[in-house]
Amino acid sequence: MTLPLIQAPTGPSTARRAVLARRVRLLVAATITYNVVEAVVAITAGTIASSTALIGFGLDSVIEVSSAAAVAWQFAGRDPEAREKTALRIIAVSFFALAAYVTVESARALLGGADAEHSPVGLVLAAVSLAVMPGLSYAQRRAGRELGSRSAVADSKQTLLCTYLSAVLLIGLGLNSLFGWSWADPVAALVIAAVAVKEGREAWRGDTCCTLPLTAPSAAGPDTEGCGCQPGCTCCPSDAT
Repeated sequence: MTLPLIQAPTGPSTARRAVLARRVRLLVAATITYNVVEAVVAITAGTIASSTALIGFGLDSVIEVSSAAAVAWQFAGRDPEAREKTALRIIAVSFFALAAYVTVESARALLGGADAEHSPVGLVLAAVSLAVMPGLSYAQRRAGRELGSRSAVADSKQTLLCTYLSAVLLIGLGLNSLFGWSWADPVAALVIAAVAVKEGREAWRGDTCCTLPLTAPSAAGPDTEGCGCQPGCTCCPSDAT
């Protein structure tokens, strides 16, 4: 069940919320720009090399663009909170679509499809994304948490997912290039699909684990943890991610 935005007793002021909303919009714009370039390069290189993992990575970039666009649409309205549920649904469905496509293509590759070839462009792209995405994700997550926006946090998690997928892609392409292990490519793609399903489920539920303002006490009572997370959440230990 989707819950309303969490209202903390000492949340950000109106002026601070305006600053945070503007920051989210700028970060979303940067994410969209980078991912458009990333998608074009990855899908093109993946098609040339018959790499399911690289094509899946490119499609993930397309989905990140749709996710970021959903957040941009939300914050373009006069009442962003009213649009949040729809934005979360768009993000979740995007994850599920990616997982379905990559799973089918990975199975096809493992059951006798064309072997993936060496892709130097893919290796460079994965390394660059591994360096760029953590900073974008961290900045948007902090702004989203302080603002109390689940959709901004969900989108930042998708950007962080791209960091993990960049590492998986780099390993898969690297093993194929160094040792000729063509099976490493679809296996890496299946990892991408599994993570996408997990993130899609969290977005669909409207996971509020890490959306409480950083500087405000929780409104949920004494059972919440000191970092502002709900009981049982693990966002605090990974906050520095």
